[in-house]
Amino acid sequence: MNRLLLVFFWLLTQSLAGAQPQSDEAYIKENYTKKIYDIPMRDGVKLHTILYVPKNASATAAYPFMMQRTCYSIAPYGPDAYPTRLGPNPFMMRDKYIFVYQDVRGRYMSEGTWTNMTPHIADKKTKNDVDEASDMYDTIEWLLKNVPNHNGRVGQWGISYPGFYTTASALSGHPALKASSPQAPISDFFFDDFHHNGAYTQGYYLTFPVFGIQHPKPTTESWFNDKFIQAKPDGYTFNLELGPLKNFDKYYKDNFFWQEMMEHPNKDEFWQKRDILPHLKNVKPAFMTVGGWFDAEDLYGPLNTYKTIEKNNPKAYNTLVMGPFGHGRWSRETGPTLHNDIYFGDSIATFYQKNIETQFFAHFLKGAGDGKTGLPEAYLFNTGKNEWRTFEQWPAAKATKKMLYFQPNGKLSFEKPTAAASFAEYVSDPMKPVPYTEDYTQMTGFTPFNYMSEDQRFAATRPDVLVFATDVLTEDLTLGGELMAMLNFSTTGTDADFFVKLIDVYPDDEKNHKYLTDKEVVLAGYQQMVRSEVMRARFRNSFSKPEPLKANTLTPLNFRLQDVLHTFKKGHKIMVQVQSTAFPLFDRNPQKYVENIYKANAEDFVKATQRIFMQANAASGLEVEVLE
Repeated sequence: MNRLLLVFFWLLTQSLAGAQPQSDEAYIKENYTKKIYDIPMRDGVKLHTILYVPKNASATAAYPFMMQRTCYSIAPYGPDAYPTRLGPNPFMMRDKYIFVYQDVRGRYMSEGTWTNMTPHIADKKTKNDVDEASDMYDTIEWLLKNVPNHNGRVGQWGISYPGFYTTASALSGHPALKASSPQAPISDFFFDDFHHNGAYTQGYYLTFPVFGIQHPKPTTESWFNDKFIQAKPDGYTFNLELGPLKNFDKYYKDNFFWQEMMEHPNKDEFWQKRDILPHLKNVKPAFMTVGGWFDAEDLYGPLNTYKTIEKNNPKAYNTLVMGPFGHGRWSRETGPTLHNDIYFGDSIATFYQKNIETQFFAHFLKGAGDGKTGLPEAYLFNTGKNEWRTFEQWPAAKATKKMLYFQPNGKLSFEKPTAAASFAEYVSDPMKPVPYTEDYTQMTGFTPFNYMSEDQRFAATRPDVLVFATDVLTEDLTLGGELMAMLNFSTTGTDADFFVKLIDVYPDDEKNHKYLTDKEVVLAGYQQMVRSEVMRARFRNSFSKPEPLKANTLTPLNFRLQDVLHTFKKGHKIMVQVQSTAFPLFDRNPQKYVENIYKANAEDFVKATQRIFMQANAASGLEVEVLE
């Protein structure tokens, strides 16, 4: 299998085949018995399920079920093949649970037809009305009746796509399901992973064989291995020379997921049915949603899953954990915890696993289960101070909304501009788009990763990137909560994208830390990206009904960046950069309105002059929440 794909699967799902110390594998073989079942669902489809049952399980030593449902394979298959790891973390593996792993419909050894982000059916009328919730219900019923020596309680977890399955499965309503932990969960493909605010995440161009080819029959092998694009080492040049998105048909003409993407450029009924958030009502199990502040794939998912449950289920046990991690990196210990060049401390994953995750599941699956876990509502890591903070609610009740305004001459401050007429402008040329990273190997990785905290000095020197920065801070300033880009702009085109970045500028005397692997990195003056987001202006009023822009007309555009908890230290600066391309992370907007950008022609791509206004009656900036 492609090496990048193997790495991808490990990060997404804590693959049971991941390399771990031999002692763990020996422990599993000594203490667990492997059992294999094909469990029938209500419509007759059988889902392949593997159990690892503690050998000392008995009527007087009963264990709860701990389940993961995945589309990424529950290998190793076969009765004599044992994994090198069980469960979410090694502490729970040794505490012992009945670990349950299941291939979802249409994947690997399970029967059925595969669909991305299975639509939830709220009103099931026949046995053929099946979804992830019904499959979870039927699986739990079967386990309770056919597996002895359990205590009647079920928990579940999953990272990334398995995080979605965790969320969707929690809607089963089965009374035995007591605890759910969706981790880096996808919630809505129009805002997570494959899109951001409707802009296509072109950085995922290599992933489509995984998600868009049906398996011919149940199999232990990856049936899509010969469908991967053999891209050039320089992903920027490969994607630019490919031209308009429709040219991906050269590789993906028979890929059903790519074709669905092309036919549904707006958040129409197709995508609306695949949004799990509106269904998060009357949830029964306790929830602990987990994410990473530097997760390039699924940051929208955990934050909005938590917030939606909180809004719709005020009495539910619902907590949020956000650490200084990239995608799924809390699932393994690395010793020194870094994201890209930035060091956050030591053994942070172990702290989370031992003191948060293990405690959550032990309480609801083995303990009192009354919600008195001793854990806070929100356990969040401050990525500027490198410390955990706890909150009674999120966003924090004591946060104060303030506006960081763009000012003339590249200034940024909390003072509203007073000029009667003022703007900054740049020319956006889709044939010379701003690269989203300086690391060209990242552009041919299976998915992007490091850019979420990357040094932005390379972009600040571009003429098509606007840069606004505060004076040197004289005291610490903590931004904690939601971020909203609020732009007043005009364009000479009839469509436009805006990519806004919140950046922490290090002082000129910043010292390099000892864990830097690239000795050419200089942290002095480093422009660390803290948060970023793109917005496609055609969707300014509706994601389902796009509208062209009127050229040379002042237009407001407000869009949310994902939340942040970051202290900008004394001696640092706060910076905001604005640009119209971040390629090939996101696809290029033609800047001439077309009905469907996936089907745009080469001649549709035109230069445009973008103006960002910063005047008294049309100010622009970033709305933040400040924690005292």
